[in-house]
Amino acid sequence: MARLYFDRFSPPHMTTLIVATATGALTMNVFLPSLPGMAEYFQADYKVVQLAISLYLAATAFLQLFIGPASDRFGRRPVMLACFAVFITGTVAALFAPTIELFLACRLAQAFSAAGMVLSRAVVRDTVGAGDAASMIGYVTMGMALVPMVAPMLGGFLDEIYGWKASFVLTLAFGIAAMTIIYFDLGETVASRTASITAQFRAFPMLLRSRLFWGYTATATLASGAFFAFVGGGPYVATEILGLSPSGYGIYFGIISCGYIVGNFLSGRLSRRLGINRMMLIGNVVATAGAALALVLFAAGLEHALSLFGPAIFLGLGNGLTLPNANAGIVSARPDLAGSASGLGGAIQIGGGALLSVLAGMLLSPSSGPYPLLAIMLVSAFAAAFATLYVMRVGVGDT
Repeated sequence: MARLYFDRFSPPHMTTLIVATATGALTMNVFLPSLPGMAEYFQADYKVVQLAISLYLAATAFLQLFIGPASDRFGRRPVMLACFAVFITGTVAALFAPTIELFLACRLAQAFSAAGMVLSRAVVRDTVGAGDAASMIGYVTMGMALVPMVAPMLGGFLDEIYGWKASFVLTLAFGIAAMTIIYFDLGETVASRTASITAQFRAFPMLLRSRLFWGYTATATLASGAFFAFVGGGPYVATEILGLSPSGYGIYFGIISCGYIVGNFLSGRLSRRLGINRMMLIGNVVATAGAALALVLFAAGLEHALSLFGPAIFLGLGNGLTLPNANAGIVSARPDLAGSASGLGGAIQIGGGALLSVLAGMLLSPSSGPYPLLAIMLVSAFAAAFATLYVMRVGVGDT
């Protein structure tokens, strides 16, 4: 069926899914260069301000447990719109938060933007088969990846000119625009809704007993965990150890997103031909090589921004190859419960990322250098490769 723009009676346009998914990415990344400045503004320790990342990730993980089943019960469209309404309210409140505690509470409300990511994957699985799902998710994620590439750069410049709140004004404007597009273009894609949300939660044990579901989820969790560790510790390493300005961090961060875009493009082109399992394995090997290269460069005494961000392009490339295919595997475990599978798998994935983000922030100090961060990234990417090998062993071909 053709995807017509602003037509709720046809499958949603790919642009709508990109915008919906990109909202969470913008919320996550745009203010990263401002973290040290926000610590000064709120007169709080960097480790406390860094909770704006890890708490957001934890809340995102928790909400996905409910967003997916709710969408299987009530439909993708009403759940998406309701979540975006909460997200916009939380963003407005964050602009006026007088203390770091209230600001962190607003970040929890912003986590409802996770609906864009969870439900876009479910919508794809509603409208295409498993083989085409990895390809389409790859293209959607490739378009979405432009946001984390540009957002930290833009956020860094906005911070230096107007202060940290400017990034949240930008997030608010983007969220309102996204909700408007979703309202006019996203129709209902669930063919038959489940009888109750509790029936969806009863499906969780069936998913958790699936070795393939666990394999794909572990692959996605560990692969993205290397990136989330970088998100949690990268700003500290860049500004406090390497001496970069907020705008400098934002510019260098774009290197990772360039790799991510290329990886997603290749997933869109090659997943149907090579199979999702092979694509995941290739991606994990590339990401592991990138983390290892960064560790070698710093160990050799080359303490430069390019020693951190240069090899990170391979981390982005590897994630771009791995994640669309792993996510396609997750939602294909039970196509009739695609929303629940996306929510549960996404919760585990983001929850693992939150833990690694916190760990990276806790272990870094002026005396530690970047080594705790690089070690976490290396171990996580390496473990993701083993999770993929597990999938290839227990599965019969590609799912």
